[in-house]
Parts: sequence; structure tokens; C-alpha cells
Amino acid sequence: MEKVILGKTGIKVSPLCFGVLPMGPLQKNLPIPVGKKLIRQSLEQGINFFDTAESYQTYPYLKEALAGFSGETVLSSKSTATTYEKMERAVYEGLTALGRSYFDIFHLHAARVTTTVFEDRAGALKCLKDLKKKGVIRAVGVATHSVDVVALAAEREDIDVVFPLINKMGLGIIGGTRDEMVQAITKAHTAGKGVMAMKALAGGHLIGELKEAFDFVRNISGVNAIAVGMVDARELEINLKLFNHEEITREYLTKVKTGKKLLVSVFCKGCGACINACPNGALSLNKGKAKVNHELCLLCGYCNPVCPEFALRVI
Repeated sequence: MEKVILGKTGIKVSPLCFGVLPMGPLQKNLPIPVGKKLIRQSLEQGINFFDTAESYQTYPYLKEALAGFSGETVLSSKSTATTYEKMERAVYEGLTALGRSYFDIFHLHAARVTTTVFEDRAGALKCLKDLKKKGVIRAVGVATHSVDVVALAAEREDIDVVFPLINKMGLGIIGGTRDEMVQAITKAHTAGKGVMAMKALAGGHLIGELKEAFDFVRNISGVNAIAVGMVDARELEINLKLFNHEEITREYLTKVKTGKKLLVSVFCKGCGACINACPNGALSLNKGKAKVNHELCLLCGYCNPVCPEFALRVI
């Protein structure tokens, strides 16, 4: 697979970034040997870019898959930490869990927040900047669903990479329209930021339009890579073909699995914690239980770790 430079960072990445979230405990919960095998297959076929996060609980998959691999790999992670101390702990604990000495990219994990994120998390951001000076991370980023945060990040010298939500439906974008997000991404690119996009398939809503959905995002000026979650060899095979510009038939594409949903189990006690965690307003309370609006659900899994009853699962 071809490699591209992520903005002005000098970091070479595959345009297809393997999103590790779905294979972990928040979604599919694959056995580690199964996830390891899939990641290793992706490495052997040219993918070198992997995205994870402190909250995803997926470091063990990457550690096992990368052990003994001699090729270059690029790891992107993130944390919701707000203070210097908590961010420092998140980074170093992540490195220990992965058996690595540095992260290539580490983001402020800020899906729903407003432009005050850089003030509200000033301590965490300072930590990332200090760790960059020490060589513990190579680039500082922000992962967000907000148009305004992307636009502001474009103006900040201390942000190297932006990780925005964008898809042709505009589903999940906060504080603006799809076209306004495209404009903000272009602004970030013009400012020299690396751009890695998320949710190109709108949380599965565009699974039946894979090529069109990916082409829309890849054709946005400045998008260097797209993070795509994968949980089986079939998904990997199809995504590799699409990103390598290989011809594939409509019949072939229809074999992609569909129908993933966020389900609420009988253990739900209606505490409402998941509602505050949902970045797209897809959850509400109905008769004392959490209720999912599947038209709005992005299948991000952010609701899962805040549920005290473990009553939520993407399957």
C-alpha cells in the first residue's frame, strides 16, 4: 500500500488506518489471538497505521500483533485526561501496555467538547507538548466531532494533527454542516496539519455504499488517511481493495456484513450515564430504561464504559 506524509509531521502512513476500537471489549470483544491475527494480516498487506485510545482497552491486541514485526508501524492513541498528571499517566501506562518507548501521535480525546477544550484541558495539552519535546510522542493531535474545534486547531501551532468526524451524510458532526466540516478540514490542511478522518461510514449507516463513502472523504483536500474499524478478514480484504483502487464488483461489496447495532440489555437500570456520554444524541430514557435511536447511533461505543451495569454492547 502507498504511504503518504501526515501533514508537516514527517510521519509516513498508509491511507487506510486500522481502527482497533471495534475488536475490543466495547464492541466485538474478539479473543486477543483472533484480533492479533487480523492486525498481523493487515501489517503484512501494507497497512502501517493504527488508531486506538486509552478508553478502548485494545492495547493488548496491538502489543501481541506487533511483537516481532520488523516493519515500520505508526500508532495513534488518545485520552480524555484533563490534567497534566492524568495525561502523563495515560501516555506512560499506554506505552508500558504496548511495550513501546514512544507514540507517534497522541490526541486530546475530545469528541463532544467545544472550542474551550484547549483551555479546559490546558494541563493535559501542556503535558503532550512536553512529552513531544522529550521524544515520548512525535505529534500532538485532537480528535473531535466539532467543526469549530477543527477550525480552531488549524490556527494553533501546538496542534500537529487533527482527527475529525466526516462522512457524506454529515451524521454526527457537531456545530455545523457537512460542508462546513469540509471547509474546516481544508483550513487545517492549508495550515500544515496532518488530517486523519473518522466515521467515513457514519457508524455503519453507509456500509452499503462503501466505495462512494470512502471516495467522498478521500477526495476532501488534505485528508491523509481514514481510520476504519475492522473485525474480520473479509472486511480487511474489501477495504484494502478499495484503498488500493482495485476494481471490485457490486456483488462482491454486498457480501460485507451489515446490521451492527447498539443493544441495551435487561440489566439497564436507567441511570442516564450513557445519555451524557453519547456524542450524537442517540440515547434517551424511556420507561426507566435506555433507548437507542438507531438512525442517530454512530456505533462508537463511548456509552459502554460509563454504564455501571455493563448493559450496553455493539454487536
